[in-house]
Amino acid sequence: MSLITAPIAPAPPRLQRSFGEIRASFEARSGVTYLSGLRQAGSARAISLPGPELVILNTSGGLTGGDRQEIRLTLGAGTRVTATTQTAERVYKSPGGQAEISLQMSVGEGARLDWLPQETILFERSAAHRRTQIDLAPDASCLSCETVILGRTAMGEVLSDVSFRDERLFTRAGHPVHFEPMHLNAEALRDTPAGLAGARVLSGIVLLGQGAEDAIGPVRAALDEPGVQGAASGFDGRLVVRLMARDNWPLRRQLIRLLTVLRPSPLPRVWHS
Repeated sequence: MSLITAPIAPAPPRLQRSFGEIRASFEARSGVTYLSGLRQAGSARAISLPGPELVILNTSGGLTGGDRQEIRLTLGAGTRVTATTQTAERVYKSPGGQAEISLQMSVGEGARLDWLPQETILFERSAAHRRTQIDLAPDASCLSCETVILGRTAMGEVLSDVSFRDERLFTRAGHPVHFEPMHLNAEALRDTPAGLAGARVLSGIVLLGQGAEDAIGPVRAALDEPGVQGAASGFDGRLVVRLMARDNWPLRRQLIRLLTVLRPSPLPRVWHS
């Protein structure tokens, strides 16, 4: 008696996922800030430059569904740190699931953090969830900006289907003081007044600290880039700016002018490369 069996189909290949982790701490000695600790793992790397500046890069070249990235920064009392990314982060089409990005930053007494990453570029059918929490001591300050590009304009890309959730929470002495949630999906991408009305680049700036609202005049005076819609508000130790445009270059020019107004020092070197 012969036994006939159907061939067994090979198991689908298991897709490799990337994981990156950065943990960096800073302390001040005699008024000078220095890097006191650095852990880097997986696809995440960090470069410490004079300033001090911390430049973060993702060696995997981008993110897709199932990838994870974790960044933890701790600023001791009296420190002054600018943190940025080497280049724009890309979120590619997801084969399943979503990329997870977690950023946790602690800013000690009298310290200031400028978190100025370069743009996040979303591709068609990308999926990601980014959570940012910046915890401030009672007299600490923070300048933060995030920019999202919906497809590469120069390549003629027009997105119709993405899933991108971005949540930025700022606390002071353990209490929430500002929350910036955003959810981009197919509905939001529509070229309608209820959607993005044709905008393909979005940016938000938040400045928190004593007297932050005093910068509202110079900021509004600098909101003059053609092709960019923007508005600013300032109150109760905070300044919030929101920008939108159909193309990245005018918005980037506008963003650079605004950050120059809000910073006592030049922008990170990588912003001009």
